[in-house]
Amino acid sequence: MARSPTAQRTFRLAPETLDRLDERARDLGESRNGLAQRLLDEGLRLEQHPLIYFREGAAGLRRPALVGTRLYVWQVVDTLRASDGVQDAASYLALTEAQVRAAAGYYADFVDEVEADAAAEREFAERDRARAERAQQVLG
Repeated sequence: MARSPTAQRTFRLAPETLDRLDERARDLGESRNGLAQRLLDEGLRLEQHPLIYFREGAAGLRRPALVGTRLYVWQVVDTLRASDGVQDAASYLALTEAQVRAAAGYYADFVDEVEADAAAEREFAERDRARAERAQQVLG
């Protein structure tokens, strides 16, 4: 998720909620404000896009994925682009058309972010492939 300038707001939260926030921030090594920002942002996105969730990828970044699968939104969108439509993409990925449409809907709302996720994941995969090739050369 792209970082935007922040604005200060005051919220009244239950002490138990603040305790859980502090504990989770410590567990993750994140600041309380950073974690609260991420959780609020992800929560609002999840309400708008209930078939999407966030998970960490190979590059260690949280990315939007399709509920019930391990597919990232960018992967579904890439497949949709290479297909003859929603039905074709759904069949290829063994998904319902509603799942493909959910990924496309999230993409439509967060195009730049999803494109950046795809680019970062491809770059990570390319570095990993090059590393494996170098290791194979050493092994003979």
